[in-house]
Amino acid sequence: MKFENVQIEAMGYVLPPQVVQSEDLEAVFAHTLKRLKMPRGQVEQLSGVRERRWFEPGTRPSTVAAMAAERALARAGIDVDEVDLLINTSVSRDYLEPATAAIVGSQLGVGHHCFAFDVTNACLGFLNGMLVAAQFLETGRAKCAVVTCAETPRQGVEATLERLAAPDATIDTFRDNFASLTLGEGAAAAVLLPNDRATSGHRLRAAVQRTATEHAGLCLGNLHEMRANAHGLLIHGVDLAVDTFPDLVEEMGWKPGDIDQFVCHQVSLAHFSHVFRRLELPMEKALLTFPYLGNVGPTSLPLTLALGEAQGSIVSGDKLCFWAVGSGLGCIMMGVSW
Repeated sequence: MKFENVQIEAMGYVLPPQVVQSEDLEAVFAHTLKRLKMPRGQVEQLSGVRERRWFEPGTRPSTVAAMAAERALARAGIDVDEVDLLINTSVSRDYLEPATAAIVGSQLGVGHHCFAFDVTNACLGFLNGMLVAAQFLETGRAKCAVVTCAETPRQGVEATLERLAAPDATIDTFRDNFASLTLGEGAAAAVLLPNDRATSGHRLRAAVQRTATEHAGLCLGNLHEMRANAHGLLIHGVDLAVDTFPDLVEEMGWKPGDIDQFVCHQVSLAHFSHVFRRLELPMEKALLTFPYLGNVGPTSLPLTLALGEAQGSIVSGDKLCFWAVGSGLGCIMMGVSW
């Protein structure tokens, strides 16, 4: 799927104020680790996540998503009245209904002409939202799109800590709930414009996608729990990414070595190292944020992009590969000329 008329005009992001070390989480269930004869430091050792960030308790996804959107619009020099498409893409949401996008739109003050809705697809959500927005822009059905994402899984992580601290917690409890211990919080937003309105030159060129729904049961989450088969996700998720990457380079007409930076969903060091080794790609081309942000779900990728640009790691002219694998299983990859 190729695009000729879509640019990423600006990014905005919000980092939570509270830094939570992995060792702080383990301190809550230290007695369980001792009883199971497991050494401290398991979370960082197994995932590479040293710390993550949390918002204040009770922070709603819509609140920080709107903040990120305001910052992106300000950077783009776009007035909120010009937004005619607003898509929220987070797993976290304020309510089952209305769509979180509607609440974000209310906080932003979008006009009645703005089409606001949610697109959710686990950790693929933000890229799915970009795909939908890109098609609206490509066909002229929208002139200014904002895609937002904000993850606030703190409540679920704290519930997980209670389960792991319980006197009947077992090694299976630790294994099944481990993924929750890597989660962090954050918010990000992107403003997308057609070429005749954009000034950034950050062109979305193409996207490819694949699914492996036979593995839909490998990661199951709700408000209070995320149970994951970490080994299954690693094996089958890596396989799916390895199968998808050749489609992208063919669609783009690139060679793998042409790509300057890989901006990826951030899961763990194991996932990164396995995929890059299988594809014979250099790890130094991947922007890594999971050691200090953890897994921020679908917000991981846009947050990494925004931070990479802000820190100067991503510069004008770079060929970028956006890349995410999410529960389901699904994989989306995008080619972007920055």
